[in-house]
Amino acid sequence: MPVEAAARVAAAADPMLPRPFRVLATRRETHDTMTLELAALDGEGLPFAPGQFTMLQAFGVGEVPISISGDPGRPDRLVHTIRDVGGVTRTLCAAREGDVLGVRGPYGHGWGVSDGAGGDVLVIAGGIGLAPLRAAVLELVASRDRFGMVHVLHGARTEADVLFGEELLAWASGSDIELAVIVDRAATSWTGRVGLVTELLGGAAFDPGRTLALVCGPEVMMRFVAAGLVARGVPPGRVRLSLERNMRCGVGLCGHCQLREYLLCVDGPVLSLDAVRRQLGVREL
Repeated sequence: MPVEAAARVAAAADPMLPRPFRVLATRRETHDTMTLELAALDGEGLPFAPGQFTMLQAFGVGEVPISISGDPGRPDRLVHTIRDVGGVTRTLCAAREGDVLGVRGPYGHGWGVSDGAGGDVLVIAGGIGLAPLRAAVLELVASRDRFGMVHVLHGARTEADVLFGEELLAWASGSDIELAVIVDRAATSWTGRVGLVTELLGGAAFDPGRTLALVCGPEVMMRFVAAGLVARGVPPGRVRLSLERNMRCGVGLCGHCQLREYLLCVDGPVLSLDAVRRQLGVREL
């Protein structure tokens, strides 16, 4: 049996054993954020649902949970958008074409984009939160005629921190998606809005009773966005949030990502507001 096939069989038998993936391409998104495109050495794709994550490993350094930011219609290409915030992510961001990384997963529950079919969809992202939502937007683009109004609202610290800038414009111009971007701090070159992403809700036209809202970003941002959506009449069960805790195993064994009754690696990371309203804002110790 070829080495790559043997690794795939072993990984299937042991969820803690990573599969080897080769880096096909890298792309710098911002000064501290990189996108990596990977393919399995055994040639087998990795089907996933938008919103799921993998445990991505730099051999000899460590592994971290990273949401999949690629196209769910292309399971042969695994895409991750990674911000350099520590030792492991710094090593991953420095990966070059041809390097081999370890991948476990995919894990967790996704956005359930199809639940919004026939109604309006709001995609609301703060900062790097647009990366876990990119796969959802790509699914919306691929089946645009199944949905009503689609809004993508993105908030970033500065103009230089806006993710997927050219792609955002392509979604807006070619996919009948309403786009709004806002930054916390503006340079003289910025001609758009300045403020918090919550301020964009007032300008979005949608039918609250038939809207699915997908929200990802810092928890304080998600808390205020969720409150604003409920105030507009969106049912809490139709507001979905991607929560992040210290995930170590990805399969519900270690308990590091426990949030009251939930283990976010298996029960999340995407949960509805009505499921986590009490827990939202409980900080990780």
